[in-house]
Amino acid sequence: MTEERRVHLSRSARPAYDALETFSQTVGELAKTAGIDERLKEIALIHTSQLNGCAYCVRVHVDRGVAAGLSADEIAQITTWRESGVFSARERAALLLAESYVRIHEEGVSDAVYDHVGGILSEQEYVALSWLLVSINAFNRITIAGKYPVPPRRGDA
Repeated sequence: MTEERRVHLSRSARPAYDALETFSQTVGELAKTAGIDERLKEIALIHTSQLNGCAYCVRVHVDRGVAAGLSADEIAQITTWRESGVFSARERAALLLAESYVRIHEEGVSDAVYDHVGGILSEQEYVALSWLLVSINAFNRITIAGKYPVPPRRGDA
């Protein structure tokens, strides 16, 4: 099957995709109620999408991150967060947890990660952030499998 003829899951099974969208909105509200601000949320979603190699979702969440106040420098530092000094302890915990959810097949969320993140985030925040990561991993898989295009934007070099 060529890229041009690839099944577009969000169009081909709209009720399933709509359910995922509703799930995503529910998770977003859960995160807001738990105190996960938009900046923290988008940092975690950008990093997850980067690690999964989902260019489409990276674009979506970078745009949302900019709207949430992330600078170009902060966005560029996400991939090197361990070496960077621009992220708070909460943001670093979210980035670490994001990596565990992407690599869940390796060892799950290790006790060391769970304890570290749990020492920084409240249980409510941990739960909400975990659900956000479940959601973005699902969207990443849909867009990667469908090879959703990410063309240059007008005015982009």
